[in-house]
Amino acid sequence: MASMAVQKLSVSFETELADAVRAAAQASGAGLSGWLAEAAAARLRAEATDEFLADYQARHGAFSEAELAAAAAELGYPSEPQ
Repeated sequence: MASMAVQKLSVSFETELADAVRAAAQASGAGLSGWLAEAAAARLRAEATDEFLADYQARHGAFSEAELAAAAAELGYPSEPQ
């Protein structure tokens, strides 16, 4: 099994956020480093998705309300009241 290279980082958080992050990591059963790495990866995926969608809409026009509603339904998001 190949080992993955890692880098140690030092980060600083406000006290309340640090406490919440530690509690969330503990509740998930993950270590703090693993939880933070997963959160950072999720943020990078979200930013890449935002960039992709903005580029798509710049090329093809804005999504219609029907397209947005269909996407929300497929993703299992509750529909917004009209």
